[in-house]
Amino acid sequence: MTTIDSLRRRGVSIPKHPAAVWLSATVLALVVLAALAPNLIASGDHTDLTNAYHAPSFAHPFGTDQLGRDVLTRVVHGARLSLLIGVSATALAVVAGVILGVVAGIGNRVVDAAASRTFDLLGAFPEILLALVLITFTGTGTPNLILAIGIASVPRFARVMRAETRAVRGSEFVAQASLLTRSTTSIVFRHVLPNALRSLPVVVTLGLGTSILGTAALSFLGFGPKPPDPEWGSMLADAQGDLRIAWWSVAFPGLAITAVVLATTVLGRYAGHRFERRKTP
Repeated sequence: MTTIDSLRRRGVSIPKHPAAVWLSATVLALVVLAALAPNLIASGDHTDLTNAYHAPSFAHPFGTDQLGRDVLTRVVHGARLSLLIGVSATALAVVAGVILGVVAGIGNRVVDAAASRTFDLLGAFPEILLALVLITFTGTGTPNLILAIGIASVPRFARVMRAETRAVRGSEFVAQASLLTRSTTSIVFRHVLPNALRSLPVVVTLGLGTSILGTAALSFLGFGPKPPDPEWGSMLADAQGDLRIAWWSVAFPGLAITAVVLATTVLGRYAGHRFERRKTP
């Protein structure tokens, strides 16, 4: 971020929409299309044992797996579950994080201190580890996976919202608004919350990639959707024993996960850069 700003100050032209941003947006658009209408990209998944372990070719660009299924088709159809779990877990974390963060931000010192210590304690653990602990108690399956990843991600959003809420609460226009009305609820919903939420899309974009990565990791460990439902993490788990004889069964699902995580990270950082530039006078 600093390098870009220094180059612009020196008169070096930096494109407003770098190629990496457009490429990341294209990747996410393709993933969304695959999740919503997978048959537009690849046909249905079929088992054909006589076609097992075929290397990538014109007929099967991503090759076939141990059951003769087209890997490209499974990667495309696996986007639906991977994206569904990632988006649902992120949405759960955002709702809970916003509520807890705002309560901590507008509360008194005791409430704020208790909430802050709780956020810091939970945030000290890696999200994937916290999700793994939670899912061992709730059990396997898609709903429990969403719940575990969502709860594990709450501290990140709560800390951001708590900091933004306190910053907005201490601003001059909120102090002036409090002189015109006695309703704390009105001040929170009309002035504090709309301004505190401005930075949330940046954190959500970055959090989505983390949730998708966590989904793949826990599915790889056997806590996610069960076969035959295609999901990128479970595809890696199914093919891990075939790495030496059919590398494509592992490589392409792994590349799909990597591409989505990188795309959300690039877009999130770019959005954060734009947001910081708007805040700077």
